[in-house]
Amino acid sequence: MSDLNGSELNAEQPQINILVQYTKDLSFENPNAPRSLAPQQNQPNISIQINVNARPLSAEEFEVELVLEGSATESETTLFKFDLSYAGLFRLKGISEQDLHPIVMIECPRLLFPFARQIVADAVRGGGFPPLYLDPIDFVALYKQRIAQAPAGQTLSS
Repeated sequence: MSDLNGSELNAEQPQINILVQYTKDLSFENPNAPRSLAPQQNQPNISIQINVNARPLSAEEFEVELVLEGSATESETTLFKFDLSYAGLFRLKGISEQDLHPIVMIECPRLLFPFARQIVADAVRGGGFPPLYLDPIDFVALYKQRIAQAPAGQTLSS
């Protein structure tokens, strides 16, 4: 039998709920097709940029946007480019004010990433190339880097 009383049972536990996930924008370019689809002499140079944006919609709800941009080049030739803006609407309950920003900027994009990764892989495959499976992202390191570069007083929506 539990020693918890009713007030302890009703204490709000921290919760992260994904209300909806969606593609805000997706672009894939294969500017040199069909030449870019020919067998290549060397491995392409893959470049990936990642950004996380968040904006509060209410006291408990946040839109978190994961932006992935990338390209593949060989020598001076662009094989393909992609831009993906993938977002989710999150409801956060029972989270302290000091933990809110890191959770929004680390945990929420971590939950979105596998879905965005699959969209990129499918878009690249649909462009005539082998699917590009992005390596897992260290959102903690990305967050620390962003905090170090941010001006004092910057908010979630900045």
